[in-house]
Amino acid sequence: MAGESKAKVIPLHSNSGRSAAAQRRAAQRADSVRRHPSLLTDPGTRASAEQIAAVVREIDQHRGAGAGDEQDTPNELCKAITAIADFAVKRMTGDYTVDEFGFDPHLTNAVVMPMLRVLFTSWFRVEVSGIENLPREGAALIVANHAGVLPFDGLMASVAVHDHHPLHRDLRLLAADLVFDLPVVGQAARKAGHTVACTSDAHRLLAAGELTAVFPEGFKGLGKPFKDRYKLQRFGRGGFVSAALRAQVPIVPCSIVGSEEIYPKIGDIKLLARLFGLPYFPVTPLFPLAGPLGVVPLPSKWHIQFGEPIPTADYDESAAEDPMVTFELTDHVRETIQHTLYQLLAARRNTFLG
Repeated sequence: MAGESKAKVIPLHSNSGRSAAAQRRAAQRADSVRRHPSLLTDPGTRASAEQIAAVVREIDQHRGAGAGDEQDTPNELCKAITAIADFAVKRMTGDYTVDEFGFDPHLTNAVVMPMLRVLFTSWFRVEVSGIENLPREGAALIVANHAGVLPFDGLMASVAVHDHHPLHRDLRLLAADLVFDLPVVGQAARKAGHTVACTSDAHRLLAAGELTAVFPEGFKGLGKPFKDRYKLQRFGRGGFVSAALRAQVPIVPCSIVGSEEIYPKIGDIKLLARLFGLPYFPVTPLFPLAGPLGVVPLPSKWHIQFGEPIPTADYDESAAEDPMVTFELTDHVRETIQHTLYQLLAARRNTFLG
């Protein structure tokens, strides 16, 4: 009617200023009432005490579930702080183990792997296949091609095994003497579980049941010109085959695509190489002209494939000393890796995308 003031409706409950948990509980209460229409204020209808008690119990159950969800929500910052504190306490108290080679799993898992994982997932975007060809337990010798001026391929292979193997096993690399002669680098390599590429160390690792990786091309593969990319160099004298035969462990060929493009080597300054005691001093499109920027690897797309294992258990003990046996097995492994490289290259759509 004209002249009458309309009653101002003031809501008893407002969402403004209410927490998400309070809003969720209100929605749960409303949902409970909708499922029990007898509680609505219909004329002449009144809920019994039993019905009201049943709805109250249901609301309490929903509240308990909601509270549990809130408590179970992890606080990432707290988790990170706790992990750092736990790491620091263990380092200060000495509550960690180091094996005879200097391998420090505590430091590797907490510091080394997270840093390498950034390159693995975000920079090189490594695709891994054939991980099922690695044994769940026990030793195996992984033999891979080697390229890229700096040995990023070995580091990425170690992340591939650790992160993709169902038991998250560690891959122990056999590296050149030069790595362990470098200050800081040599100590870091030891703590990450790697050792010198010699027959005695290879045999000790395999005898201990470790997954061990070797790169038989050595510096010939690592420092080859870009024009020879993905063409395997000579595989040494077959010492890795002898180690596998002595330990009676399978040989797993490993083919890596993508490492050749991170530092395209177009030249070699031999005078500087001799001056610094290096096997080569590379010239790439960005190094040394671009200075420190030239040290950053190009973000090529990688694929690491582990092939079917080649068994050695059927050979007798004398096979490790037989040049013909070691030569045949060495050639077989090399041809397998080369053939797989060609297959992966044929299937690759783009060098830097994908």
